[in-house]
Amino acid sequence: MGDNGDMTARPLAAIVLAAGEGTRMRSSVPKPLHRICGRPLVLHVIDALAELSVERVVVVVGYRSAEVTKTLQAEAPPELRMEFVEQFRPLGTGDACAVGLTGFPETYAGVEDGELVVLPGDAPLVRPATLAALVRAHRSSEAAATLLTARVGDPSGYGRVVRAKDGEVARIVEEADATDEERRIDEIATSIYCFRHGVLAPALRRLLPANAQGEYYLTDAVDVLHSAGYPVGSVVVADPGEAAGVNDRAQLAAAESQMRERINDRWMRRGVTMSDPRQTYLDSSVELAEDVTLLPGVVLEGATSIGRGAVVGPACQLADCKVGAGARVVQTVGRQALVGDDARVGPFAVLEPGTRLAPGLSTGPFFVGSPDASGC
Repeated sequence: MGDNGDMTARPLAAIVLAAGEGTRMRSSVPKPLHRICGRPLVLHVIDALAELSVERVVVVVGYRSAEVTKTLQAEAPPELRMEFVEQFRPLGTGDACAVGLTGFPETYAGVEDGELVVLPGDAPLVRPATLAALVRAHRSSEAAATLLTARVGDPSGYGRVVRAKDGEVARIVEEADATDEERRIDEIATSIYCFRHGVLAPALRRLLPANAQGEYYLTDAVDVLHSAGYPVGSVVVADPGEAAGVNDRAQLAAAESQMRERINDRWMRRGVTMSDPRQTYLDSSVELAEDVTLLPGVVLEGATSIGRGAVVGPACQLADCKVGAGARVVQTVGRQALVGDDARVGPFAVLEPGTRLAPGLSTGPFFVGSPDASGC
């Protein structure tokens, strides 16, 4: 696992809340499994955690739990230790977090002194560096809980951060339960926390469903801890978009757009030329070498890799393909195909699964490749 800052002072673990059905998605697919940039929402969250020195990640599943569990087991970073627990009834985030705590054995070393990051499975844009900063701030302040908050121009729909007279965080109030004055607060809670592990369970036991939804809110644990005299801190995220949740298809598209912009920017800084990044679509799993050129209308999916100096595009869609160094691929659709070094493919070519094109081969226009007639 990566080490993003000093994460070794005390045991660090995490709970990912991924039990929701996501009714606003209007889909039979569980919300955590909707994909952006080729990867399920919840796995982007887990990928961010994997870059910290996290000893254990407990994932709380619910709706179609077997499907969610199977997907995560197949696609999560193999070095990350994950446990799965099921929330059988949707009683709110506080109840989900309490269920998550059951995923830690009584012998877990961090029960008393360790830190516990709690975050939703639908915040795919959160950066590892942001989570690392949250944990560092929490440890340095010796707080019982530290919230990741954001200041936004329009806080509608979000829980507001209410502070005491001394400036410390006192509680979070959901918009449905807020007064007119509280609704004017522009600091919002992001649903991402770092707790002292040993104080969280007692706080959760004191939660009551005394709210408009009749649910146990994890946000109410802040009020419980503050009222008991525990210090509660906060870290304001520089980019509020990092912690934005995905609740419907419009938010899914917005998150995908931001994620693709990040991916493209990262590859351009590593020596890849994109003549029009706005028309270049790369999954997070794609690998590119230096001096690759991508022309407009390129879509690269899955485990596709492009070798040094290759030119792809315009108008290419490749999934799980390998393109060799110096190759040129134009107006081509391919899946599970291999293009040799310095080969020339297209225009208007189709590479069927299993196609293998020899180094230096030139296919010409309207070529259809297959395992039986691939030019090798």
